[in-house]
Amino acid sequence: MSLADRWLAGAYQGSRWLWPLRPLGRLYQWLMQRRASQYARGKRPVWRTPVPVIVVGNITLGGTGKSPLVAWLGRWLTAQGWSPGIVSRGYGGRTHDHPLRVTTTTPVEESGDEPLMLAQQTGLPVVVDPQRGRGAAALVEAGCDVIISDDGLQHLALARDIELVVIDGARGLGNGDCLPAGPLREPPSRLKSVDAVIVNGDIATPLPVETVSMCLVPSGWRRLSDGQRLPLTPLPFSGPVNALAAIGNPERFFATLASLGVVGEWHPLADHQPLTEALLRPLRGRPLVMTAKDAVKCQKIAPPDSWVLDVEASLPPEFAHWLTGKLSALT
Repeated sequence: MSLADRWLAGAYQGSRWLWPLRPLGRLYQWLMQRRASQYARGKRPVWRTPVPVIVVGNITLGGTGKSPLVAWLGRWLTAQGWSPGIVSRGYGGRTHDHPLRVTTTTPVEESGDEPLMLAQQTGLPVVVDPQRGRGAAALVEAGCDVIISDDGLQHLALARDIELVVIDGARGLGNGDCLPAGPLREPPSRLKSVDAVIVNGDIATPLPVETVSMCLVPSGWRRLSDGQRLPLTPLPFSGPVNALAAIGNPERFFATLASLGVVGEWHPLADHQPLTEALLRPLRGRPLVMTAKDAVKCQKIAPPDSWVLDVEASLPPEFAHWLTGKLSALT
């Protein structure tokens, strides 16, 4: 286990060896609150789009399920008659051509894994730009009438109309401390100011606010080599597999595989870790199973017997009714 993995595990499990870092955590919290106050008082510029902006983010480090919620929002908004677009920072992408319009064939090295995955999953306009206001402006110019800002909660330079925070139910808020003493980007009190707190999976520790339940539901298998889609059962492969996951919480993916009857060896990797031929070579000889986020990084180098487990977010009808009301009030 790397030092970063050990730190993240300790932050969520409340390890005592992180306690000496609490003064730094309080300093970080003060700096974040001071920064937010500067934006609120107009001391830092905020750009407002002429269309509604929905921010999807979190206050914790590690995977929570933001991307499936972004995809769900994109599909739901389209079904309601909207023309949504998605703006992302493009973590891991190395392009300097901003704003970058991401298509289904954009090299992942330029866009980053999550924007390319969202473009392939939704078919919506996706723009990558570290200056989210500029990226949102490009989407408006392209005809989008609502913007979804992926992982944009702390990017306060872009004004927002609806803030949605996603929490991993199993890990919650960890030890409740801010970086570097804990996993929090902002203090727990931030949850009281957002529009909805969405909990992915069963909640282990109650939160200080009302929450909306979300679960990730496997939707089927996809053969990576040709995109052929197959149902969940029967399994499209036999025998043990090698399964890899370079996501924020690999154990959630492996638990899902086990629930479907998949057996084999699990290979957790760092979030957003690039996948290379050298890394995949030892995994040959068995079917290789991965997430959709990993699939966009190894389309050309994965073994022929490689499979993607696609998942979709599932939310209660009450959430859709609530969101309809929020958007109606804006327009």
